[in-house]
Amino acid sequence: MSWSPSSWRTKPVAQVPVYPDGEALARVEAKLKTYPPLVFAGEARNLKRDLAQVAEGRAFLMQGGDCAESFAEFHPDNIRDTFRVILQMAVVLTFAGAMPVVKVGRIAGQFAKPRSADTEVQDGVELPSYRGDIINAAPFDEASRRPEPERMIQAYGQAASTLNLIRAFAQGGYADLHNVHRWNLGFIAGSPAGDRYATLANRISETLEFMEACGITPDSAPQLRATEFFTSHEALLLGYEQAMTRIDSTTGDWYDTSAHMLWIGDRTRQLEGAHVEFARGIRNPIAVKCGPSLSNDDLIRLCDALNPSNEAGRLTLIARFGADKVEEHLPRLIRAVKREGRVVVWSCDPMHGNTVKSVSGLKTRPFDRVLKEVQTFFQVHRAEGTHAGGVHLELTGQNVTECTGGAAAITDADLSSRYHTHCDPRLNANQALELAFLVAEGIRAERVKAQRPAAAQ
Repeated sequence: MSWSPSSWRTKPVAQVPVYPDGEALARVEAKLKTYPPLVFAGEARNLKRDLAQVAEGRAFLMQGGDCAESFAEFHPDNIRDTFRVILQMAVVLTFAGAMPVVKVGRIAGQFAKPRSADTEVQDGVELPSYRGDIINAAPFDEASRRPEPERMIQAYGQAASTLNLIRAFAQGGYADLHNVHRWNLGFIAGSPAGDRYATLANRISETLEFMEACGITPDSAPQLRATEFFTSHEALLLGYEQAMTRIDSTTGDWYDTSAHMLWIGDRTRQLEGAHVEFARGIRNPIAVKCGPSLSNDDLIRLCDALNPSNEAGRLTLIARFGADKVEEHLPRLIRAVKREGRVVVWSCDPMHGNTVKSVSGLKTRPFDRVLKEVQTFFQVHRAEGTHAGGVHLELTGQNVTECTGGAAAITDADLSSRYHTHCDPRLNANQALELAFLVAEGIRAERVKAQRPAAAQ
């Protein structure tokens, strides 16, 4: 079927704001079309190559970052801290699984958020819902909640600066494994997760010393001093995504150059909807959030629409059910995909199905429920003989108190002390690293089962 970057405009579209000035919106989108790409088609192909390894059970996907990036919190220290938490988690997972970890950030473009309702009511006043800084602002007043097209220009500029810094970190020496001790954040030093990480870092340092004695140095093995790091966000604000979609001069294919990987949310995965229509035509790796309401048949139809050639690395399915619903829904979806012979990456989002309201009225996510969903995800895949391919987390390198529990035992009463999120609660660095060690146990168990003779299983 014919496709163009604008063909989504002929389809029903969900979760899109109503801009009061259509001409201003058209001017901004036209301006964005003239801007340089944020990422390059070759980089997106590299990610697809790496995700093909994940789909085949030879690598693991670590995807994480902010719930929604903020204009107000844009600071190089925040970018650095989130980047190094992901590096720490990747090191833990690599060491446990003895396999490569594909690092993908929810960063440099994760500005738009779907909402459960178009409007919000406070004290009898009804205003448009806050949809992320790329669309409007969080304060509850008419001016702030009015969608402003110029915010897309600001989001583009912040994404470009963020990518510039990330590339410097990834390739400029900061990601050198010899710096593994320096990645530890000050506020987690002395915590159980921090102590476990320090022990692991010592083992890695000893291994590097042994390798150097054998002649394997960063000069002979450049992967020791640099890493590949990719970006992703939800393809929600389709006008922005269309403006950033360009033809790759080397292949003639269309790529969305706003990020290496785009995903479709659980609220926008309608088969005949605009978001699926847009995503099916770009050649980036694509993901789909899979919630409890997704039927087996609709999942296969989504696979057909988004990956008709069944290309390894093209499609990631991100399961987000809630800790108590994984065993009910994940096995049936896995079996449907296996039965139809689809090649996909299975990833676990343990955050969105486990959001609750605390006694104080703040949204939070209990760490034990997050952990339970991840553990059940691994258990189901072991039982089905499939690869638990990745995790998708909302996290930050800041010392926030937004999710309860974990080794630090954050309580409901602690939430208000450092509750900084503009949208949904995030794991702090301590909780994220603690979860990485627990996920590592699942990877190790999967590896042990794969190596065990069939008769012993």
